[in-house]
Amino acid sequence: MALPKLSVMTVSPAAAERVRGLLANAAAGAGLRVSVEKGGCAGMSYKMEIAEPQKGDEVIETDGARVIVDAKAVLYLLGTTMDVKTTQFSSTFVFENPNQTSACGCGESVELKPADPSRVGLASV
Repeated sequence: MALPKLSVMTVSPAAAERVRGLLANAAAGAGLRVSVEKGGCAGMSYKMEIAEPQKGDEVIETDGARVIVDAKAVLYLLGTTMDVKTTQFSSTFVFENPNQTSACGCGESVELKPADPSRVGLASV
């Protein structure tokens, strides 16, 4: 019996709409690639770029939007919801991440811990 494929990250309808807009003029096969990198006062920050998937990346197709999760970021993003926050003056992607332990005051960086694979049924995979 095959296990159902778990999605690393959920993309909200608002985020999918924004991703579709960003990819409107991108090359076929490209997507919004999400990764995490060291930096900022809390230790890590989210990075996004329009790119092609690389070996080992997770590709999420939802509502016509293509989001690519960097292979090295999977354990940090497992269980995350990607959404869009819109105010009178700006619109930005936000990440509701259960692996986030803290954030800096300026909102530019976060502290993340890797997800425990046994909590999400990945221990035997």
